[in-house]
Amino acid sequence: MRPLDVDEPTVVGPYRLLGRLGAGGMGRVYLGRSAGGRTVAVKVVHPHFALDEEFRARFRREVDAARRVGGAWTAPVLDADPEASVPWVATGYAAGPSLATAVTDGGALPPHSVRVLGAGLAEALSAVHALDLVHRDVKPSNVLLTVDGPLLIDFGIARATDGTASLTSTGVSIGSPGYMSPEQILGKGITGAADVFSLGAVLAYAATGQSPFPDDSSAALLYKVVHEEPRLDGVEGDLRALVERCLSKDPSARPAPDEIARTLAPQGAAPLVAAGWLPGPLVEQVGRSAVQLLNLDAAEQVPSGPVGFSSPSVGSDLLAPSASQHASASSADVQVEDEVPATSGVFGPPPVMSPPATHVPGQRADSASADTAPPPGKLSLSVAAASTATANGRVRRVSCSVALAVAGALAVVGLGLVFGLNMLNGDEKGSEAADKAPSAGSSPSEGNQDPEPQDGAGDLPKKYLGTWEGDGYALGGNLPAGTFTITLEQGSVGDRLGTFRSVDLLGGACDDTFVLKKVTEDHVVVTSIADAKNNPKTCTSNTHEVTLTPVGDELQYTADNADAGDPTARLAKTKR
Repeated sequence: MRPLDVDEPTVVGPYRLLGRLGAGGMGRVYLGRSAGGRTVAVKVVHPHFALDEEFRARFRREVDAARRVGGAWTAPVLDADPEASVPWVATGYAAGPSLATAVTDGGALPPHSVRVLGAGLAEALSAVHALDLVHRDVKPSNVLLTVDGPLLIDFGIARATDGTASLTSTGVSIGSPGYMSPEQILGKGITGAADVFSLGAVLAYAATGQSPFPDDSSAALLYKVVHEEPRLDGVEGDLRALVERCLSKDPSARPAPDEIARTLAPQGAAPLVAAGWLPGPLVEQVGRSAVQLLNLDAAEQVPSGPVGFSSPSVGSDLLAPSASQHASASSADVQVEDEVPATSGVFGPPPVMSPPATHVPGQRADSASADTAPPPGKLSLSVAAASTATANGRVRRVSCSVALAVAGALAVVGLGLVFGLNMLNGDEKGSEAADKAPSAGSSPSEGNQDPEPQDGAGDLPKKYLGTWEGDGYALGGNLPAGTFTITLEQGSVGDRLGTFRSVDLLGGACDDTFVLKKVTEDHVVVTSIADAKNNPKTCTSNTHEVTLTPVGDELQYTADNADAGDPTARLAKTKR
């Protein structure tokens, strides 16, 4: 657990925050304590998500689903406010490391511990599935190891299987690479069998210390899950046979959670947990965690209360934080031209978007000063600050200011789509760099002249101009590659023509620049140059050719990029 930074709240709803447990794509998780002394885990979503009504609807439904979940091996949802300016949810907290942390620090678990772990998680999934819910993200970091047994946590993305509409974005699968089921990756119907597949992968990890589908790239992991058999070296006896069944590519061939529980613990997991199920070093670690938790109870008591969000605005009225504002609490407040009550306000309208260019995840604004307005296309969110005097006269900060600069596209650049050549083709053949873009003085290739009129000076017919978007597929259309977006501007051969962005199944983005190479009567060819400076390492870094062909009102995208599985997409114009 990390101490709270000066730009983080100290109170959310009725809970006083003691420290940050972690952060992820949806938000941050804090350790909190209620006025009555109960310790909880509070998940606060990223503030910019609150501007997205689709996200709010999903979060509201997920909280309702999570409230229904209860059982010996799950962390209960205790409180939530989906309607808050920044939504949050609080769940029960238990001292103990995650399975991921325990294995990273101490290696694989003993066979007996793995069996008890599997029995407890299977019983938890059985209770979840009985409510017609699917967890969808069973993975080592969502499993806590406590002396009272394993706990399955983070039901924030559980979703009723009988829902009539998908609440996830087009082309996006919720889950984690290496632990998602094949049908989840391919965007097919999800049932409880998907959780069983994930459970099998978790048990293999616990028994061996390694994922059954090891690889460095998220896209390579997804490919292996769909097409290759798991590596189960080190999983022995009847446990191996059970894990193999759980990891079947065919959902109907996987055992039900009840069968898994009976196989691993015929008398139930509870008696085995009561008799002691963790190895000695882990028991000591859990004990130390419990002592540290007790010591967190600060001597200074402050009243609980809501986090006061001031009215954010988009434009020059709200000032971006400078780098120095993160260095001291005294300069952490974001100032607004006019005074705003500290405990009132609502989110303003969505920002005017400008094309994303240089945002790198984790970077803070490094040049904005307290008297400089943020550049257009960014959203600043102000969280009010307040101080409360305690009984002994000392002043304690009970909420703090948050200033978030959200890139214009509100896209988190994370894991990108990349396929290693050895994984795809099984040989040492590398993807040669595509022809370099011709110089600005070059003329159109082969003398092909498009008869359509151009829009201003340049060679590109105006029917191509604008922003296009659609779902991409790799490996001959067999593997979803996420959402592709291209923006085309006017230009001559050799000039910068526009941009390309792919957002993969896990939300990671890769950006390229298009340079016009050739114009013909029925298509154009561009050179796609990766933004190697800002893209994640998981993006392809080569230069390659892309052919853009009009098909009715749509645009066919075809890339000659073997490293990415030669992706294709049918794009529709979203902006002229």
